[in-house]
Amino acid sequence: MKCFLAAMAFFAMTAFGADIAGTWKGTAETENGTLERTFVFKVEGDKLTGETTSSMLGKSTIENGKVDGDKISFTINAKFQDNDMKLEYKGEVKENEMVLKVEVPNGGPSVEYKAKKIS
Repeated sequence: MKCFLAAMAFFAMTAFGADIAGTWKGTAETENGTLERTFVFKVEGDKLTGETTSSMLGKSTIENGKVDGDKISFTINAKFQDNDMKLEYKGEVKENEMVLKVEVPNGGPSVEYKAKKIS
């Protein structure tokens, strides 16, 4: 009976996907060098909220966030050189690592962050 309960608990935990809530540190390699970004995620059901910070773009609030198993998506509004832009993030989480692809508006180059959970 104990084995059955343990197996049920394991399957229940994996059915809900990865544990996304918490603080993640990410880096992206670009033509202009390495970008660093910190993500602080909060999850309530399938809703993803929180904030993200980088030295280049400052702090931004996570908006339109969704969690679907191990996949996440969200947007942020950022300002770069007096230009407002909406960045769209889509990614996948595997245990304590995630890969996030960032689409830049107006056909700019996309960026891929690799992040690790730190808390």
